[in-house]
Amino acid sequence: MADVCEAVRVEGGIVVGHDGSTSAQEALAWAGRLACRADLDLHVVRAWAMMTAPQPGTWTPGYVPPLPDWEKAVLDELTAHVKAAGLASSVRVTCHVVHKAPALGLMTAAEGANLLVMGARGRGGFRGLLLGSVSDQLVHHAPCPVTVVRTGATGRQIQLTAGSAVSVE
Repeated sequence: MADVCEAVRVEGGIVVGHDGSTSAQEALAWAGRLACRADLDLHVVRAWAMMTAPQPGTWTPGYVPPLPDWEKAVLDELTAHVKAAGLASSVRVTCHVVHKAPALGLMTAAEGANLLVMGARGRGGFRGLLLGSVSDQLVHHAPCPVTVVRTGATGRQIQLTAGSAVSVE
């Protein structure tokens, strides 16, 4: 079985965490504009586990596909989110998927980054919180400066629909 990526390290540029949420999509749009203005590389990182990953195309009832199939499904979904963000063509974007807990995966990726960008809230169940648990951990422990983008900061309405990428209105 092929190995799945369990850690990524970037050298310079902006790392943006993406979990498929509206907040993450807004953080991606914000980071993309900054990367364009500052001429920095943009690294979009999704840390995942089987419980949070989209089902791979090889999934059927009674069969659990191998981890590389899950990794591909996550990368395909992340790539669709990046494409839907409508980033400037001059932005150099690399998508990374990491089979690790979100905070740990993003901290490792950000070790050599100039900036880590996160949405204020992810997919967690506590909607009343102003800051999600992963964003909170990264604000306190990240190895580089962190920007937290709150919902509504992009000036555009972003809609996520189940089972698809995003649409920007």
